[in-house]
Amino acid sequence: MITINVICIGKIKEDFFKKAIIEYSKRLSKFCKLNIIELPDEKLPDKLNPSLISIIKEKECDNIIKHLPKNTYTISLDLKGKEYSSENFAEKIDNLTLNTSSITFIIGGSLGLTDDILKISSEKICFSKMTFPHQLIRIFLLEQIFRAFKIINGENYHH
Repeated sequence: MITINVICIGKIKEDFFKKAIIEYSKRLSKFCKLNIIELPDEKLPDKLNPSLISIIKEKECDNIIKHLPKNTYTISLDLKGKEYSSENFAEKIDNLTLNTSSITFIIGGSLGLTDDILKISSEKICFSKMTFPHQLIRIFLLEQIFRAFKIINGENYHH
């Protein structure tokens, strides 16, 4: 069984988001071993300047790197990443399961990811050019992974 890791910056505060994550985690347990690794976000001051943004991103991303499993296919969520249809994403996941036992998705903090993280990533993907709260992206990601496994297994799922 493949291991899916989701490394994300920031805690989920809202109960309705937590419930959705718990629900998708339960659904995914049929298809994979899921690890959600929540890392603390850095406090953002009221006024941000470019050097402060850089320092905060570095701290968060250094922490992500420390938590990256060995021998994993790493996919960072990034606005400049590749966009997939659900069917193509399922095909990607299916192909990866043939060559690796671990896939790790990275969701950065509100300021994004550093170039260092993006360079060590096997791939970068983008769900939308729109801006969404990071808590919601986590749910989108879990839903799309669940949908991918349903498609891979020929199970009925809305298109």
